[in-house]
Amino acid sequence: MPTAIEVKQLVKHYGTVKAVDGISFNVKIGECLAILGPNGAGKTTTVEILEGLRKPDSGNIFYFESEVHKVGKEIKDVIGVQLQTSSFMDYLTVKETIKLFGGLYTKSLSPEDLIQLVELNEKSRTLVKNLSGGQKQRLALAVALVNDPRILFLDEPTTGLDPQARRLLWDTILKLKARKKTIVLTTHYMEEAEQLADRIVIIDHGKIVASGTLDDLIKTVKENQFIEFRLPNSHGDETIFNKLREHFPGLKLSDDGKFICPTLDIETSLEKIFNLLGNLNSKVENIVIRKPNLEDVFLKLTGHSLRD
Repeated sequence: MPTAIEVKQLVKHYGTVKAVDGISFNVKIGECLAILGPNGAGKTTTVEILEGLRKPDSGNIFYFESEVHKVGKEIKDVIGVQLQTSSFMDYLTVKETIKLFGGLYTKSLSPEDLIQLVELNEKSRTLVKNLSGGQKQRLALAVALVNDPRILFLDEPTTGLDPQARRLLWDTILKLKARKKTIVLTTHYMEEAEQLADRIVIIDHGKIVASGTLDDLIKTVKENQFIEFRLPNSHGDETIFNKLREHFPGLKLSDDGKFICPTLDIETSLEKIFNLLGNLNSKVENIVIRKPNLEDVFLKLTGHSLRD
């Protein structure tokens, strides 16, 4: 499949801070690529360079297999951008806002079609200042689509939204995928990447630590299942952790105090955990048995959880 974007050895430093530290990846035409990582990993800096909002220190950027030294009007005409936060005029309606941004392009989609796509039909004549957070994010998506872009950048589009608003936005993004839009999505929500992406790039401290399809990444975690539990104090206990780790070398303690135990034999491992904790006069709370996920991939590669 031809590439919409290719990045080679992209670098951006702020003083001694290596925000983007020599990363390379590509995005195929018609696919959704998720750049997954914690806050401060370098996701936003990367996409802002691709959008022309920041200049890289070094590296090569290709759009549709042609190198681009500056993201100018030719590229900006075929990309749409939804930033982490967007500011609109409070006293314009939803329809007026979309119409205003459409006037910036020689070609634009009709406000009515975009309002229907992002499911804001009942809010068409509502002032921006009276929209909820989720409705404003859907308006921001409509504005990003106003020029019918070939490539859409979504920079943490659901941060701060409640679960229902997040799901509504996911539904709209899935509609765009069905229309074969090329999408670059940055997120620190593991489930968002799992639900929306065709391929995933995991980034931490400005470096790519893994990339591939969801199945490819999960296959790097050799364990079949995981046992997760907490202790009554909810913050973990280093002494108990060290004792358990003598018997379970792969045991991890997450940043929020959750014990994560990889295992190939659930029954034997559970029995051993309960016996060991009983000998240490401790109890188990909130025990969960599950299959591997992206969090496990991230934990294995970086040694810490995918923190917000």
